[in-house]
Amino acid sequence: MRTKFSLLFLAWLLLAGVAPFAQAERLKDLASIGGVRQNQLSGYGIVVGLDGTGDQTTQTPFTVQSIMSMLRQKGVNLPAGTQLQLKNVAAVMVTASLPAFAQPGQTIDVTVSSMGNAKSLRGGTLLMTPLQGADGQVYAMAQGNVLVGGAGAGAGGAQVQVNQLAVGRISAGATVEREVASNLGADNQIRLELNTTDFATAARVVEAINDKFGPGIATALDGRVIRVRTPSSSDQRVAFLGILEGLEVSPAQAAAKVILNARTGSVVMNQAVSLETCAISHGNLSVTIGADTQVSQPAPGSRGATVVTQNPTVELKKDPGKVVLVKGGASLAEVVKAMNAIGATPQDLLAILQALKAAGSLRAELEII
Repeated sequence: MRTKFSLLFLAWLLLAGVAPFAQAERLKDLASIGGVRQNQLSGYGIVVGLDGTGDQTTQTPFTVQSIMSMLRQKGVNLPAGTQLQLKNVAAVMVTASLPAFAQPGQTIDVTVSSMGNAKSLRGGTLLMTPLQGADGQVYAMAQGNVLVGGAGAGAGGAQVQVNQLAVGRISAGATVEREVASNLGADNQIRLELNTTDFATAARVVEAINDKFGPGIATALDGRVIRVRTPSSSDQRVAFLGILEGLEVSPAQAAAKVILNARTGSVVMNQAVSLETCAISHGNLSVTIGADTQVSQPAPGSRGATVVTQNPTVELKKDPGKVVLVKGGASLAEVVKAMNAIGATPQDLLAILQALKAAGSLRAELEII
């Protein structure tokens, strides 16, 4: 069975340059491979070499404790009761993302953020800081000069612009010391995880994979996870996954969704959203959604059928002297446009959309941010 599958895979490998389907998306944009992910790292460190912009030690005692602990590790023992006055030192948190399949010796970028009341990290140097994962193991070591990009001079140097100076970055500032174990391809199978749960899209992905590589290669476990059989050897598996991620799949149409920003009044819809018949009164603003019935009667003797059509209409009133009538499809986009035309506020939009949703006239998911 493995030999037959490997030969079938190699045959499809030779035919990889197939033209993509129209209006389709790559599988890598629709789903991710289970286990192929980043891992967050963090660590506590010290930035030194600041130009008097470090922590105020009277308000951040942990900075002094960190320096004294570091000096003891370096063999420097301070007399009991010594009061350190540090202005060029800042306690920081160092964060980074460990990419999938990162190997010891590779470098990653880190972000350095002040924990105390340091005025600026510009010009500082991060001392060697171990970066730990959620399991408490050290996966990388960070050190280097902190680059702060929040300051700059205006035209002619007459104007200085200062932004956020308490956060900086170190490009390639951490060296990976430990790799994360991966079970990719265990039991000669992987799990594809769709970015959004959708049973129709999962079925289309399974159909596309089986049409490409043969029946039984992909099996949908639910509306989000798809199990895919892979070749046994690592090199064939890598090539197989490369082709798999490049497959073109036409996703199913997403559920209707309306997003409203309550602060700015911005309304975003992922598709045309129609409204059912209803009427709303909000303060001095009224909204009436109905239907204009039209009957098309055929001429005598034409053997045609009588056709009755209903064209939805939307009428908005803010005062007796200002009326806006929306005819045709009565989509939510037209309603929002008409409400903006008569000067509806973001609070009016919010109240009306919530009322439409509660009344069942808005056939879409409403999300307010």
